[in-house]
Amino acid sequence: MVFTTPAVRAIRERFADAYLTYVVEPHAAPVVTGNPHLDEVIVVSRSRGISGLVADVALGRRLRRARFDLTIDFHGGPHAALLTWLSGSPVRIGYDTPGRGWMYTTRVPRPRGIRPRHAVENQWDLLAPLGFDAADPATQPVEMATDTEALSAVDLRLSAAGITPDAPLVVIHLSAGNPFRRWPIEAFATVMAMLVLRDARRRVIITAGPSDRTAASNAMAQARALLEPAEAGRLVSMDELSLAELRALMDRAALFIGGDSGPLHVAATSTVPIVGLYGPTLPVRSQPWRSRELISEAVGVEGLPCRPCDQRRCIPGDFRCLTTLRPELVLETAERILQQGLR
Repeated sequence: MVFTTPAVRAIRERFADAYLTYVVEPHAAPVVTGNPHLDEVIVVSRSRGISGLVADVALGRRLRRARFDLTIDFHGGPHAALLTWLSGSPVRIGYDTPGRGWMYTTRVPRPRGIRPRHAVENQWDLLAPLGFDAADPATQPVEMATDTEALSAVDLRLSAAGITPDAPLVVIHLSAGNPFRRWPIEAFATVMAMLVLRDARRRVIITAGPSDRTAASNAMAQARALLEPAEAGRLVSMDELSLAELRALMDRAALFIGGDSGPLHVAATSTVPIVGLYGPTLPVRSQPWRSRELISEAVGVEGLPCRPCDQRRCIPGDFRCLTTLRPELVLETAERILQQGLR
């Protein structure tokens, strides 16, 4: 979702008078809600069986009545392809995917292999039939508007945790749901504890998705075990944030640390400095897509013949692209960036 927002901006710039509608499922809707380049966001609840089919047909009729001139399927899955076809647009652009390509009037090749090419550029391929030039992160960055209510909610939570507005915040998103992108809990705990010890003014905020909360709790417990009680109080868990609140938190943060997952790219829509942890994936494919004047640094283990991989089977069997990524390297990168911010 975040990777499609540069294309949304480009379409608006090319077709200034067009009426632009984005169709999205509820969990990702906050990414485009409030996007200044869109006229309308249609949120589609996903259901299966007969009720889901009835809902899809009803939405298809709604889209058809709107008489859209052009529909672009950025997702490429079966559901999105069906809705694209049901829209009845005279021009329907999508990836040339086996079994679904016939639903589009214009099909764009999509190689199956892992390419050293950014995901935004892969999305941008769908604009090639319209004559668009190459994507540029300086002029078409990823975007997600800050929701004012979410910002107020975050401010209240920070205040309730005793965090003053002048405290430097380091946000660490602990993602552990996918074993191929799971940096060891012990490594996270070490970085959390050391960031607190090195500057008493700092507050380290831990965020996590619903599937990662147990791992986040374990990391928090291990980090606190390395600290004195007063120091441990500088670690704050905020693992129940909505997507809009997570984005709002970035506006308060001095640094974001996290793996190659959705929250890292939500962070990229702000100006917060970023330290990205890359295991089986390569920064060239998924580094923050934004102005090069903003600080974004990638940390990973170089020289592994198995990296990148398809994330279906760890050939060595020990997830060495993550287990050998040293906390000291992450901490060194984080400290350097934080010190730059103090100058």
